[in-house]
Amino acid sequence: MRYRVLGGTGIEVSIHCLGTMMFGAIGNTDHDDCVRIIHAALDAGINFVDTADMYSAGESEEIVGRALQGRRADVVLATKVHFPDGDGPNRGGNSRRWITYQVERSLRRLRTDWIDLYQIHRPDYTTDIEETLSVLTDLVRAGKIRAFGCSTFPPADIVEAHHVAERRGLHRFRTEQPPYSLLARGIETSVLPTCARLGMGVLTWSPLAAGFLSGKIRRGQEIDMSRGRAALQPQRYDPSLPTTRRKLDAVEQLVEVADDLGVTLPDLAVAFAAAHPAVTSVITGPRTMAHLTATLEGASLTLDDATLDRLDEIVPPGTDLYRADGAWSPPWLTDARLRRRTPEDRPAA
Repeated sequence: MRYRVLGGTGIEVSIHCLGTMMFGAIGNTDHDDCVRIIHAALDAGINFVDTADMYSAGESEEIVGRALQGRRADVVLATKVHFPDGDGPNRGGNSRRWITYQVERSLRRLRTDWIDLYQIHRPDYTTDIEETLSVLTDLVRAGKIRAFGCSTFPPADIVEAHHVAERRGLHRFRTEQPPYSLLARGIETSVLPTCARLGMGVLTWSPLAAGFLSGKIRRGQEIDMSRGRAALQPQRYDPSLPTTRRKLDAVEQLVEVADDLGVTLPDLAVAFAAAHPAVTSVITGPRTMAHLTATLEGASLTLDDATLDRLDEIVPPGTDLYRADGAWSPPWLTDARLRRRTPEDRPAA
């Protein structure tokens, strides 16, 4: 297993990070099996585990906490906060009130006294970024977290956060966790260069493009809609949609590249994400032991320039064949009122 330093923190993490979104109600409901998978990953040299308070409503954190008993000191543990937990106001977001409440719940579920990397899961434009950075800085000083980062933040928000941290004497985001795959390369345009300039570590998620690069979703084959991401977001797998067809067409070309190299399509996909110089670690989220075993078998794969050139021809750098983040959209894209002038703002005829 190879290791890299995480965003100037001095913490060394494996280039493969164990993602645990599939542990719990939405994926593998067998807690004993999930614990075995986590232990197998640690035994193979993975020392980086990522979860979130919203994965299966906290169940994933509980599984991780159980699995790390007796091994906590050797594991770099990351979790996230932001998404709502229950109905009513003040039950989500990036406010001091919510973060202070949720970090304690995560610590209890994880059975630990500290979190190595606490991440803001998505932006919250109702909360001043100074408010968020202030409470995170306080948590670092209290010893409850070691460092903090953001996830799926636009580059402008990352830059603003760093500017505010410097101006106010606060700790800054050390990492960013964006979606990145052979089918979703949009972050190469500005997110990755921004992170590199600011010295941030990057943990990428969804290297298999929500299953499209798993080798199990191919043109002309029926898609299993009963589990995993397909069950959560079936509209993203509809073969009649142009976006889905574009992905399936690219997959067929990528399979040819993998076959020529004598590797699997998932191995090619993960190696591609790890090849970018701005990427620190690639999060893979196995649901079964077989999934983990397959990931570990390809962990040593590196891609040469000729192969990367072929991949650039199939999906050009900076190109997204689909919107990679299916869980959140900026409010100015979802709320028409933020994109249109009111009659009072329009000049008189």
